[in-house]
Amino acid sequence: MNPTTRRSVLRGALAAAATPLLAGCVTAGGGDQGPALRGQITKDNPLGVALDAPLEVVIFKGAYGDQYALDAERAYNQRHPQAKINHQAIQKVGEALQPRFVADTPPDVVDNTGAGSLDLPTLVKANQVSDLTELLDSPSLHDPAVRVRDTLLPGVVDDGTFNGRPRALNLVYTAWGVWYSRTLFAERGWSYPKTWDQMLTLCGEIKKSGIAPWTHQGKYPDYVGDLLVSMAFKAGGNELLLAVDNLEPNAWKHEAMVNAATAFAELVGKGYVMPGSEGLSHTEAQAAWSQGKAAFLPCGSWLESEQKGVTPESFQMVMMPPPQLSTSDKMPANAVRAGGAQSFIVPEKARNRQGGMDFLRTLFAVPQARRFAELASALPSVKGATEGLRLSSGADSVRAAVNAAGDNAFRYRFRTWYGTLKKAWDDATGELFTGRLTPQQWADRVQRAADAVARDPNITKYRR
Repeated sequence: MNPTTRRSVLRGALAAAATPLLAGCVTAGGGDQGPALRGQITKDNPLGVALDAPLEVVIFKGAYGDQYALDAERAYNQRHPQAKINHQAIQKVGEALQPRFVADTPPDVVDNTGAGSLDLPTLVKANQVSDLTELLDSPSLHDPAVRVRDTLLPGVVDDGTFNGRPRALNLVYTAWGVWYSRTLFAERGWSYPKTWDQMLTLCGEIKKSGIAPWTHQGKYPDYVGDLLVSMAFKAGGNELLLAVDNLEPNAWKHEAMVNAATAFAELVGKGYVMPGSEGLSHTEAQAAWSQGKAAFLPCGSWLESEQKGVTPESFQMVMMPPPQLSTSDKMPANAVRAGGAQSFIVPEKARNRQGGMDFLRTLFAVPQARRFAELASALPSVKGATEGLRLSSGADSVRAAVNAAGDNAFRYRFRTWYGTLKKAWDDATGELFTGRLTPQQWADRVQRAADAVARDPNITKYRR
């Protein structure tokens, strides 16, 4: 693909056009910023970083803040004292960086996270993201006898791999499930349900107590949509999960999918969802839950960090795996969706690409990963990083859920690989939760979107 065509693809496919202020961030004149800087490869510099090369780091400043990155930058500077580091903490990553990728003047390392992140499959297709094999095969900082890839938790490398090449590395080992207050449940004598029938029975008790059983982030249906498909995958097993990711015909019409949609439609039909939830943002729904207005909330393990300063200290939030649709589910009750999040990339056109990789080598070493866990109340993707570390109630419950799941932790990729399918899934799930779609109509609509992706020759397909 020639540069003009590639840039046209990027302009049309990446998130939003840059504002005049952001466009001004592009290197004067645009165009290629020159060959990547490289230094001599030595035992202490296995990635061949040019020792005096400046390093530009862009961090998504969301629930986890950016102090962990500043700490990692200081550690990087201890090994590369001549390097001047330009640290930028932003929120709308796609909006800020789109013009720089188009102009071939990207930063050296990017935390591509948040609602406005860059579309990773588009960047991969345009060869704008480095293959991280060199980094993964380099010696880890905390144990040079072990490669970086071998220090990571199961599934982390796979989560950022596209057609056999690792393109992103996820700092956080995230689990997704159902959240509740341990304090509230202890006071009321409630126990977390393992099956959906038990869930409905408990919801009836909760409603009688004057508390809404559920709320959810209605403006962002993927929160509850994730819980729905996770329950379907637990029922249908890994075979169904792979069928969905591989765009196989009628995967979304599988009995387990329809049954999971039916289960969530029951919550609405029985009045077990807090009125007005469909109009709430994530922060609004989570605040209502933290205030005790609802018992259950679907979310990932970033929730506790995101709710700091809002949730009472006595709340004791905990996360549990989604209930089974029935005891005949193919996956056990402790199966949970878990895998990498907080995605870091090294742009292919980065001036200090080797420095970007070495920054990740620093960030993914045990000392920095442990520091991240302490600051963010979250599990890092590095083995052993939280051993002996006393965690908050939420983070500790996530660690317990991940440990209990073991090999039964699962992950899916369709929402990362196919943006149009994710959008159709979001929209259909939102309508399911407002009663505008029946469970079968929900399944049919998402299947049509999956079929459209499968037929489109312009969309790169991925398989597991």
